Amino acid sequence: MKSFNYKLNTLIITILISCTVTAQNPKDISRKSADAIALGSMEMTTTLKIMDAKGNTRSRTLNMASKKFGDVTKMMMKFTDPADVKGTSILIFDYEDRADEMWIYMPALKKTRRVVSNEKGKNFMGSEFTNADMSKPHIDDFDYKIISSENSNGRACHVIEATPVSKEATLSNGFSKKVSYIDKDNFLCYKIEYYDLKNKLLKTQIIGDYRPVEGGNYFYYEMEMKNEQNGRKSVLKTDKFKAQSQMSEAQFSSSNLDK
Repeated sequence: MKSFNYKLNTLIITILISCTVTAQNPKDISRKSADAIALGSMEMTTTLKIMDAKGNTRSRTLNMASKKFGDVTKMMMKFTDPADVKGTSILIFDYEDRADEMWIYMPALKKTRRVVSNEKGKNFMGSEFTNADMSKPHIDDFDYKIISSENSNGRACHVIEATPVSKEATLSNGFSKKVSYIDKDNFLCYKIEYYDLKNKLLKTQIIGDYRPVEGGNYFYYEMEMKNEQNGRKSVLKTDKFKAQSQMSEAQFSSSNLDK
């Protein structure tokens, strides 16, 4: 009987340890973090503020809509203000199992062109965000490890380092690694540190003003990206938000970018 109890206790402990390890898997945590803000459909109006190192600010307004169709989420952005960017439009096809596709329409040239993969790590419309920041990162493009557990602004967080698995992933994302601070309770990510190709801290991203939406997920109303090397900063702030889009799949087309 003692032998049976010993074996039973050993089995229980093994199961508990196994469950703990599984729960702490950094890739699973990162996937849950992405899923926590995943929306099948939405429309919003956003203000993009671009600040230089001296605090001089430029503001841009854009309308955005996204909707999931099968294994691809399609997103369209149209800048409405000021005059020098009005009419600039961007279309993104964010696939689950392959590289994203991106197009941009420049009204001054009256031309739509496709953004190639090595341009995705470049600045988005002159801001500190990159083109790659506009779509959801592919979980399988990175290797993950938990480097610590820390309190960040009163929240107990997993601190997870993600490193691109290939040179192509490194170049398309524009960084050598990123360190994410993910809330242990709700899996929301509140801060990300990006490191340049020389492994020096490049940018710090702060995500905040999370609000619940239908279905139990969340949407962030404000996101800041600060360049730690040149002092510039950009802020995306949502002015209007609707967790549904009435756009049809046909409307998410590169032929509609100039309309």
